[in-house]
Amino acid sequence: MLNEQARQVAGRWVEMEGARLPGFGGAFLTGSVLWGDPRAELPPASDVDVMLIADPGVRPGKFAYEGVLLEVSSLPGIGSADEVLADYHLAGSFHLPCVLADPSGRLSAIQRVVARDFAARPWTTARCAGAMDRVRAFLGGMDASAPLPDQVTTWLFGTGVTTHVLLVAGLRNPTVRRRYAAVRDLLAAHGRLDVHETLLDWLGCAGLGAARVEGHLAALETVFDATAAVRVPAYRFDSDIAAPARPVAIDGSRELIARGLHREAVFWIAATYARCLAKRAAAGERGYEEGLLELLADLGAETFAGRRRRADRVLAGLPALWETAMSLC
Repeated sequence: MLNEQARQVAGRWVEMEGARLPGFGGAFLTGSVLWGDPRAELPPASDVDVMLIADPGVRPGKFAYEGVLLEVSSLPGIGSADEVLADYHLAGSFHLPCVLADPSGRLSAIQRVVARDFAARPWTTARCAGAMDRVRAFLGGMDASAPLPDQVTTWLFGTGVTTHVLLVAGLRNPTVRRRYAAVRDLLAAHGRLDVHETLLDWLGCAGLGAARVEGHLAALETVFDATAAVRVPAYRFDSDIAAPARPVAIDGSRELIARGLHREAVFWIAATYARCLAKRAAAGERGYEEGLLELLADLGAETFAGRRRRADRVLAGLPALWETAMSLC
């Protein structure tokens, strides 16, 4: 299936199902399928991201529809065109023809403005600043009393958003799962792979070999399969740890390793492992913690003190990261 065909499937789901959800006010595409070449083949490890304007609490999640894995999220609404231009996730969608449904015509009007002004340096700088703020918010909010999966997620995403600062500066897709591979492509194009090594070092995986990462993926595969059948609708990422999502969660990381991007696969392996344990805890299940602890030990982040030290290194490096980002604009 081609990306364009997958987009059409998403549009049909919105028309047939999404439009019936409470508070429906429109829908738009986000993510890699939107950014990709419409004539390119949909990668096996990709889902199609759809954002609905709908009532709070509407969270369809990941599911298969007409042979496509959709991931459907929702927002209660979006602000003005200027507010969208300053938001790096929303602007990344609206600078492209993303609108799937627009009963009021407002989304299309915003899209036209964002497409026109997206690359203007003041807006690019504002979006980079927003990503920097996210890094500081995550890493400044680390809580030693939180459950281990929550602690890991806060540290991991605070560290990982450093890639978004650069991707946003380079007008690239601030992708979630493939963020380290995407930023490597960007930095290679600018002759700055030294910065990529710094990003990997901040995560703790710069020196990890492929065999070690493959071992961590095997441990993740075990806990993922043991957790996939557990249903916890109240858990935000319930459908991300379920059988339909396996191609993204497991096969996508395996594909990166096969391409020699084993270090770039570590972020999503760790994120998915933490989500597996969080889902198990929400269901009253335990077990499999040792696999995450082994991965964290390899990253120098097994304890809260270790994660705090790593976070402080990132925070100390933000001025240099900003200089790199501004050089990419």
